[in-house]
Amino acid sequence: MEYQPRLLKKYREEIIPALMEKFKYKNIMKVPRLEKIVINMGVGEATQNVKELEVAMKELSQITGQWPVIKRAKKSISNFRVRKGQPIACMVTLRGARMYEFLDRFISLALPRVRDFRGVNPRSFDGRGNYTIGVKDQLIFPEIDYTKVEKNRGMNITFVTTAETDEEAYELLSLFGMPFRR
Repeated sequence: MEYQPRLLKKYREEIIPALMEKFKYKNIMKVPRLEKIVINMGVGEATQNVKELEVAMKELSQITGQWPVIKRAKKSISNFRVRKGQPIACMVTLRGARMYEFLDRFISLALPRVRDFRGVNPRSFDGRGNYTIGVKDQLIFPEIDYTKVEKNRGMNITFVTTAETDEEAYELLSLFGMPFRR
């Protein structure tokens, strides 16, 4: 038998029946699921120093276990000294087993390491069942060696679900163990 992440097993055995009961789904395919997790790290300093982007990419690959893609500026903005086509960010899209492993590490290891943590904001849903959270620094992830970090970098983490409403997505993520603020 092939390897199955802990949260995927939990989803199949506990979360699907709970959601079917709560929302009265007749078909199992109607039950919302996690589609992908997108982690985006903007590196504004890359306009002056390209090495910053390389360091950010290395850290993001350590966190996710997957090499990031470079995102380039769509248009020139003179006030920010940005030219069109200049590399300014890096991002990773996680799917399948890696996605569930990242979600597990994020909920059980990274979030408890946030200083003065009282839960994530339950109002950060976009109206279509997707949830975005901003992380102020990358040191909350245990994969990052804090002795080698020169600068704190924030990132946006978006959980894309197949849920049609925010209520369904909220229920799905809270059953996964996402610690929402009361």
